[in-house]
Amino acid sequence: MTGKRTTAAVAPDAGDEAASRGGGVQALETGLTVLDVFADAVRPLMLKEIAQAAGMHPAKVHRYLASFVKRGYVEQDTQGRYSLGRGSLRIGLASLAALDAVRLVTPLLDELSNTLGETVLAAVWGNRGPTVVQWRDSPRPVMVNVRPGSVLPLLSSATGRVFAAFMEPHLTAGLIEEELRERAMEGAYPSNMREVRELLDSVRASHVGRVTGDVLPGVNSVSSPVFDYDAKLVLVVTALGNSARFDSDPSGPIAAAVRQAAEALSARLGYPGARS
Repeated sequence: MTGKRTTAAVAPDAGDEAASRGGGVQALETGLTVLDVFADAVRPLMLKEIAQAAGMHPAKVHRYLASFVKRGYVEQDTQGRYSLGRGSLRIGLASLAALDAVRLVTPLLDELSNTLGETVLAAVWGNRGPTVVQWRDSPRPVMVNVRPGSVLPLLSSATGRVFAAFMEPHLTAGLIEEELRERAMEGAYPSNMREVRELLDSVRASHVGRVTGDVLPGVNSVSSPVFDYDAKLVLVVTALGNSARFDSDPSGPIAAAVRQAAEALSARLGYPGARS
């Protein structure tokens, strides 16, 4: 006796909603829309507020929230308000830990150098001060004895001035005092602490450090800070060029491009104050 094997058709799970247009999972995308509401929240939210922000019916939002609470991605307090839970925090911290400012600045420097047609560099704070970690020559390079590994002065380089303005004072105080002793004898600006405070206040106000041939005669430069998710200075982006053609005006187009590039990287690193 022979029989015909039959295959039962399996209906897609309505809760999973299989694949949406574009190959994604519609239910998951909807759930992430609910989670996205918390990204801009500064306080715990009521169900009605979440539904309104997500553009969804409260009953539908409640079902997603129940699942998120069960999995620890959302927490609910005794007053019925919702906020992100430890599961979301764990993912966020893992994402931040994977970010590497020096790695992420690589394509940014390439693009900035091509856009400006000038030499650009990135520097981090090392054990001896501002240390160059990446360098891109332009088609019209400047003759400077600076390359990856070079340590720059705090008060006479655009890069150093940004570090002096935004690093913790206890890290920069000794170097500033040492440089001031030399500059006072030379009569160079800044040559005393009053002038240093004046200079660094201007850097903080504009987010641009600049020099016009101070450390390298005939070479101008502008720099801007890169901050991480904890609002700490992690890197400085700098452009430099021949003073005959390089506009170091903090409100000029070169400074604007450098500042925008630095802000874009700050945003990528999770800096809450980034404008990009």
